[in-house]
Amino acid sequence: MKAMVMSAGIGTRLRPLTYSIPKPMFPIVNKPVLEHVLELLRKHNIKEVVVNLHAHQAMIRNYFGNGSRLGVKINYSEEKKLMGTAGGVKKVEHFFDDTFLVMSGDGLTNINLTDVINFHRKRRAFGTMVLKRIDTRFEYGIALTKRGGQIKQFVEKPNWSSVFSNTVNTGIYVFEPEVFRYIPKAKFYDFARDVWPKLLKRGERIFGYEAEEYWCDIGNLFEYRRSQNDALEGKIKLDIPGERGNKNVWIGKDTQIAPGVKIKGPCVIGKNCTLKKNAFVGEFSTIGNNSIIGEGVKLRNCILWNGVHVRKNVELVNCIIGNNAEISTNISVYEGSVINIRL
Repeated sequence: MKAMVMSAGIGTRLRPLTYSIPKPMFPIVNKPVLEHVLELLRKHNIKEVVVNLHAHQAMIRNYFGNGSRLGVKINYSEEKKLMGTAGGVKKVEHFFDDTFLVMSGDGLTNINLTDVINFHRKRRAFGTMVLKRIDTRFEYGIALTKRGGQIKQFVEKPNWSSVFSNTVNTGIYVFEPEVFRYIPKAKFYDFARDVWPKLLKRGERIFGYEAEEYWCDIGNLFEYRRSQNDALEGKIKLDIPGERGNKNVWIGKDTQIAPGVKIKGPCVIGKNCTLKKNAFVGEFSTIGNNSIIGEGVKLRNCILWNGVHVRKNVELVNCIIGNNAEISTNISVYEGSVINIRL
């Protein structure tokens, strides 16, 4: 089976970080979320994928190349103008000659894709939408299904007055190639807003598969922080880089840790880092590769990307620090700060 991995979004709700990096490259435990997605696809024997690109295209191409390092074959589709989820897939219609899968390049999940595909085939479905039951927030489309899973009602991002279900659209779909009849060429077109309502109206066999596994859409800074903490806490099992030590501490190759440094897990420290004397790395922190943590620095519940330099006696609490940022000596930054520059 082949898959389309949607990676062309702009990520406005994740600014200022997305001014310099596309959403699928946001690191979760020191690996881009798109890398976790591709590893999941490979695990379920889906090894030929198309990745669509728009913002910061070279960054994704340069990191993943042709996909051979991950055991997959990646084809790229460049969108000079955004085409929407369905429009982006329509652009590469020639690639999909059989049942195929669509998923987001910025959604963190361990959903059993093999079970989803088997569900789709067993019901001879035209399209299958993977659903997830949530407790709060309706920033996603919601669906109501009959017994057996057939979708009978769907509303994309409803207001509270129209909420009728708490099973939300994860953006993971299985389709038959006949779906392309419902998608116009060279036009912005969306699966949730345009295609699914049309399939429902036309009476096609569309089903909802309710997943029990972990799923998180990295759509805003709150969800990004939550996914990072969930991964460190083991709510989703990921291949975390580095050597795992006691108390769920992962440390990368060639990292130097000076005397007096204290580390409290769960946390991840990347490769080729330097932690100077008397630094403290608290729980639920990640430090990207090639970073320098100065003498007496205190980190608590922080996400530091690659190449960050935190100078002497800085205290950071619940912060996200972008690639190659530098934090000056003797300052404290607290509660939800997002820094993508030198400070």
